[in-house]
Amino acid sequence: MQEPELIAALKAGHESAFRMLVEQHQDRVYTIALVIVRHPEEAEDIAQEVFIEVYQTVHQFREEAKLTTWLYRITTTKALAHHRKRKAQKRFAVLTSLFGLNNEVLHHPPDFHHPGVSLEQKEEMSTLFKAVDRLADSQKVAFVLHYIEEQSHREIAEVMQVSVSAVESLLHRAKQNLRKQLGPYYKERNNP
Repeated sequence: MQEPELIAALKAGHESAFRMLVEQHQDRVYTIALVIVRHPEEAEDIAQEVFIEVYQTVHQFREEAKLTTWLYRITTTKALAHHRKRKAQKRFAVLTSLFGLNNEVLHHPPDFHHPGVSLEQKEEMSTLFKAVDRLADSQKVAFVLHYIEEQSHREIAEVMQVSVSAVESLLHRAKQNLRKQLGPYYKERNNP
């Protein structure tokens, strides 16, 4: 089914069209969410929320961009909002423990393990994704969409609602920041 037909079927409320949309895009939606939030269970929840929102609001889709662009925009927005909320909760927990309101100590989040990464690459990928997690949100989204989801600069610009030159700038800054963060790690690995 071509995209215009799929959109028409979605807007008409055909369950089979929605099932097709989910089957075609669930892995990519999950991967984008996973890279941003770094917790598989949370990424699954976000992916479900994305498809629920699409189902509930598809009649509002104006078809000014591709359906995948709209889907990725919803995904990145939800994942970033979730990530920001969790960071705020962590900061609050740290402040709470500093002031002695409870004795819980905030632990570091679990290591990130993407399902497509082999055992020998897990340490390196974990280090990379921790560095990606420290990027500014806009750099993180551009980096994930370009290097993991293999989106073009134009597609990323549509998802992020910025210019192509802004995407290029974000990717350039993301690479510079990652080089700074990962330089010592790779230097140590290559010179034991």
